[in-house]
Amino acid sequence: MPAIALVVSDFNWEITSMMEKEAMKEASDAGAMVVATVHVNGVFDSPLAVQRMLERKDVTGVAVLGAVIKGKTKHDEVIVDAAAQAITRLSLEFRKPVGFGMIGPGATETQAMERAVEYAKRAVRSALNAQADG
Repeated sequence: MPAIALVVSDFNWEITSMMEKEAMKEASDAGAMVVATVHVNGVFDSPLAVQRMLERKDVTGVAVLGAVIKGKTKHDEVIVDAAAQAITRLSLEFRKPVGFGMIGPGATETQAMERAVEYAKRAVRSALNAQADG
């Protein structure tokens, strides 16, 4: 049975808590176990948690969940880009899939709420379906 971990950003909790609940359901529906859930303050903090989960022998993949809302600056672009690059490197280094369920950049709060369920499902599916061959 595949065993994944979730890394969930607590920033924008009204959105990410919904994503976490949906990710748990999606994993269960797919016959997978969520063996660990790690909460981080924000999306920028997620790569270290992803690394720690990928180091675990019992974790076959990780789904990362977060929502970065557009503000008055380009901060949202910087945050998501930095996290995406770091997480991609980790996935390649550990040869395990990481589903990137990050909403943003450029999303409004309304758009993020509308996308939350689908992004969570896709992140779990990616963590399960892109299993790297050993």
